[in-house]
Amino acid sequence: MALQPAPAQARDGANEVDVELVLAVDISYSMDPEEQALQRQGYIEALRSPEVIDAIRKGVNGKIAVTYVEWAGVNTQEVVADWMVIDGRESAVEFTAQLAAKPIRRLYRTSISGAIDFAVPLFDKNDYRGLKQVVDISGDGSNNQGRPVTAARDEALAKGVTINGLPIMLNRPNGGFPEVENLDEYYRDCVIGGPGSFVIPIRERGHFIEAIRTKILLEVALAPPSRWPARVIPAQATEPRSACFFGERQWQQRWGN
Repeated sequence: MALQPAPAQARDGANEVDVELVLAVDISYSMDPEEQALQRQGYIEALRSPEVIDAIRKGVNGKIAVTYVEWAGVNTQEVVADWMVIDGRESAVEFTAQLAAKPIRRLYRTSISGAIDFAVPLFDKNDYRGLKQVVDISGDGSNNQGRPVTAARDEALAKGVTINGLPIMLNRPNGGFPEVENLDEYYRDCVIGGPGSFVIPIRERGHFIEAIRTKILLEVALAPPSRWPARVIPAQATEPRSACFFGERQWQQRWGN
């Protein structure tokens, strides 16, 4: 399938880039401090890696625009590093230095729909025009606050935005948080969508950096690969196997609104 330019985004004086990428990162309390540190370091190392820099330089425009957002509940999102062009190691180091300098926070609830609703308007507020627009959601739980995640996803897809997922599936007690059994399937069925969209589950702490690097390499590519790397789950046009409203309903039943 041929990729189409991002819809109705031609802004005067816009900088042409290959990808406009929103990295939307879960900082809810279900993530322990070590996981959050690994997650932050994973993005820093991935964006600085020679493989990612080389892939960016080989694009049509040889550059991408990136912003880094942290999110938890429906009203708790923050731009940690604002839009910036990465076109080589120097700019990658400059961007990731902002991440390294910021303290890691933990906040309540998990609103994937809120993260998507916050991320999508960021494309209209930047000065770039990408061949594709991508929101990358990483997190360790299902949507448990805000509107249904499928509604937010479907509105984003209708605007030409692709959503990818990095579900964090570590075997540990969840502190009483209600959770879906197979988070990778939930992300595939309820969160991701758009041309070439995919899920990369993280099941071991040692997989953080590798998984994030693989994810960004795939997002920088202008077309889906003919063969997906190991552990990457592409979106499939099959009947959903997950209960997309699980998180909202379980949270309401246990704790109310």
